[in-house]
Parts: sequence; structure tokens; C-alpha cells
Amino acid sequence: MGRAFEYRKASKLARWDKMAKQFSRIGKEIAIAVKAGGPNPEANPALRRCLLNAKGVNMPKDNVERAIKKASGADAEQYDEVTYEGYGPGGIAIFLECTTNNTTRTVANVRAIFNKFDGNLGKNGELTFVFDRKGIFTLDKDSIAMDWEDFELEMIDAGAEEVDIEDNEVIITSSFEDFGSINHKFEELKIEPKSADLQRLPNTMKTLPLDQAQTIMKMLEKFEDDDDVQHVFHNMEITEELQSSL
Repeated sequence: MGRAFEYRKASKLARWDKMAKQFSRIGKEIAIAVKAGGPNPEANPALRRCLLNAKGVNMPKDNVERAIKKASGADAEQYDEVTYEGYGPGGIAIFLECTTNNTTRTVANVRAIFNKFDGNLGKNGELTFVFDRKGIFTLDKDSIAMDWEDFELEMIDAGAEEVDIEDNEVIITSSFEDFGSINHKFEELKIEPKSADLQRLPNTMKTLPLDQAQTIMKMLEKFEDDDDVQHVFHNMEITEELQSSL
């Protein structure tokens, strides 16, 4: 299995994606997409991706339409996309992607969480060597009507680096640069993925003693619970011992 598949499989055991948090995250992504490209998904690829991800987490249609309408108004809230990087106990690298209407509040909250768990907020760019930004697409194998080998070749031609499958779920990984090309190929083949995201995958993973790993898990949960934090990436290995302790 590819790196994206294994990392995602482990991360699923360490996520606190409450429904309200998911809806809030996608709502902010919709606001940014509408601001940049308008409210018509046919003419706005970023908005189309938001709608796809909204469907993937069962976000009600009314919520989606309300978010688009709100983002289209003259008094629409303005959001900035910011990132923060740092280290937790045991030298675990943590990369945060945030969407905020108040960067002063956001950086203060992020710094407070790092400090609470004896971590350190670093400088932007400090973890460039630890994480690779990749396009990650997930879909049900049953949604692919064509021959599997032909599908794989189509994906590779479009720029896919890895095509993994397990339990009827397909995960496709691309470079950041080929993310749009893969999206276009899905539209061309009339295949609708369950999700399409840009994620940061660690180059190397780090294993910690159980007590330190549990502290990191609590730290990650605090970040996940912050309203301004959209995505949390880290390079801690989720061991079987840690899984059983959660």
C-alpha cells in the first residue's frame, strides 16, 4: 500500500471529526471558494470540490446553499488561510492549516496549546522537509464502471502517483501540481469521488513511548477542537499499543 493509504488509515484512528466541526470547516472553504471564483460551481472548480466534500460528510443541502448565499453577500465574512508549524513532546512535527477572520486570536490560541503541552511553535517553512503536499482522492470502487486496469492507466496518465485499494475503497495520490489534472480526469470519466483534498503527508514517521504518544494525542485533540483550525497533520506513528489505549 502507498504512503497516503497507510497514513490515512492510521490517522482515522486519531481523529475527532465531529459533525459540527466538519460542517464548519466546509462552510469556511465554501466562503473562500465563492470569494475567489463566484457562486456558480459550473464555473468554479474550487467550489465544485467543496460541494463534493460536503456531500462526502453528509452535509445537508440547505446548509450548503445557505453557506453559498452567505458568502455571496456584500457583508460576507472575510477569511484568511494561514498555516502554523511546530513540535510537540518527543520531537513530533505538527503542521496546522487554519482559516480565520482574526489571525491575532488564532496564533494566540495555537501558541497556547503548544505551550500547554510543552511544545514549541516554530517559524513558517520550518517543516517543509518533513511534509509533502499531496492531492488525495477517495472513491468507492463500485463507482468505477470501466475496467480496473484501464482506470489505473487513466489515473496514471493524469498524474496519479499511487492508486491503492482496500475494502472496496480506492485512494489516489497525486502531486500538488497534478491535483487539478486528476480532478479534470474524474469529470471527463464521469466519476464522482467521495472526497478530494490537499493533504500534507510526512516523509518519515516517529514512534514514541506510550505516555508521550498519549500526550500528543491529547494535544492533537485540542488543535482539532479549535474553531479556526481546519486540518492537523503530524508524523507520529500510531502503534497498536497506542490504538488499544484510546
